[in-house]
Amino acid sequence: MPNRVPELSLRAFTHGDAADRAAFSDALKRGLQDFGFFTLKDHNVEAGLLDRAYDLAVQVFARPEAEKRQGMGGLRGYTPFGTEHAKDSRLPDLKEFWQIGREPPQGVTIDEDLPPNVWPEVAGFRETFLALYEALDETGHILLRALAPKLDLPQDYFDPLVRYGTSILRVLHYPPVADDVEPGCVRSAAHEDINFLTILVAARGAGLQLLDRDGAWLPVETEPRNLIVDSGDMLERLTNGVIPSTTHRVVNPEGPNVARYSMPFFMHPSSSVSLKALPSCAANGPERPEITAGAFLDERLKAIGLAS
Repeated sequence: MPNRVPELSLRAFTHGDAADRAAFSDALKRGLQDFGFFTLKDHNVEAGLLDRAYDLAVQVFARPEAEKRQGMGGLRGYTPFGTEHAKDSRLPDLKEFWQIGREPPQGVTIDEDLPPNVWPEVAGFRETFLALYEALDETGHILLRALAPKLDLPQDYFDPLVRYGTSILRVLHYPPVADDVEPGCVRSAAHEDINFLTILVAARGAGLQLLDRDGAWLPVETEPRNLIVDSGDMLERLTNGVIPSTTHRVVNPEGPNVARYSMPFFMHPSSSVSLKALPSCAANGPERPEITAGAFLDERLKAIGLAS
């Protein structure tokens, strides 16, 4: 197996012919099965938007702690440094973050509790991150349409499942690692994501690694404005392991001890969506007990310290 996460061109799917689209779908599924990850170039997220988002991330986390804490709002807004930890770990991750959720659509009634977003008093933050949320959400829809036929599903199968889902855009800051940090603490301990897909804006700062199928840690690297995509536990459960979730982590810097900024978009279905194994995947192994996406999310948020 190659030792580098595959790179795909989204334009091959959005602008290619039938053969290009089929090849993209094949490569997407193979990348998720072989690595749990792939990188994405030629995507639909405008470079200037990514640059503005990173500039604003630096600004918001440079604010005094007391001001940042005024933006605490549960699963929206600010989460202080050292709050989250990996499942089954007692050690806190060395990070703080700001979370943005879906804005309730105007004129549309949906059966979903969408908490209000909490915005810092930083000029342009709200507009920039709502635009980034929308662009990454669109990317996720495209990727699920590419995956669906490989699971013997209609191309638009996932559309209603995620249209008003509880997806989250997380703006992450990993400060320089303090000299007195507790032994064993890392920026983000080994974990699997909870959701269907995670679409990560390539971070400013190295450190992301995946655990490959041979049990070795493999760096995940790509060009600065590319996206990094991985599959989460909800998709693994829905596909009965046909599309596995992959353990990954963010290690402490080995070179200059500098801050790292990262922006993962966690694509979730609506809370009421069942994660019962798809018929085409039922024969892949023993099925797990049926659970809804909302109940599964609640369980995992408690396990990582973000809910009680």
